[in-house]
Amino acid sequence: MGFTELSHAFIAAKYYVYLKEIFGDRGEAAFLHATRYYGEQRGRRMAQRAIRDGKPLTYETYCQYGEWVNTEEVKAQGLGNQSEMTSLSPDFQIHIHVCPWHTQFKNMGLPEAGLLYCKDLDASISRGFNPEIRYEVSQTLHDHDYCIQTIRNAGLTPESNMAKNPAGLRSFEYHCAHSYWAYREVCEAIFGEEGTRIAERVLDDFAAEYGKKMADTLAGYARTNFNIAD
Repeated sequence: MGFTELSHAFIAAKYYVYLKEIFGDRGEAAFLHATRYYGEQRGRRMAQRAIRDGKPLTYETYCQYGEWVNTEEVKAQGLGNQSEMTSLSPDFQIHIHVCPWHTQFKNMGLPEAGLLYCKDLDASISRGFNPEIRYEVSQTLHDHDYCIQTIRNAGLTPESNMAKNPAGLRSFEYHCAHSYWAYREVCEAIFGEEGTRIAERVLDDFAAEYGKKMADTLAGYARTNFNIAD
């Protein structure tokens, strides 16, 4: 077992559990704020690489500079993302029928956490990349049969290249560490020592689920600046 989309979703789900349990509505607001913070950091890294390469910050470039692809482990379980394009222009729209993040939130009995996370994450990544891109998630798999994601006036044509640039991809070890530390930063900023205790509980739960070695790997990213592209 290694770092995958499932362990990535596990981290966010556990933060939701403790934030909601201890702080109620304030905890839920903190979770959403942390999700947006995390997503915007990812988008900014993508934009930095694109600008470095002389690319315009269009939706086509956004697709090219995405930081992840499904892991082989998740694909082998039949849980890799499955989607269909329903519109190319002027608005680009996809319907997502299978998603490992949805699967993990569902298996943990936390559809409410998944709904809050998924309705905002991709829009937050897009906002960090270029706030002028209008990225909308009108429904998710947590409360419908499929997820709908729409990018308004995306500027795509049949000749557009949306294939991901391998140079921009990062491992799910990195993504899991980023998620853990982004949520931890926000928890500590809002709730101080209580936020630190929540983060430590999440790390303990991660160790119980995935092993101490993987938890120690997350802890080892403490000094990483996730705001900047390497």
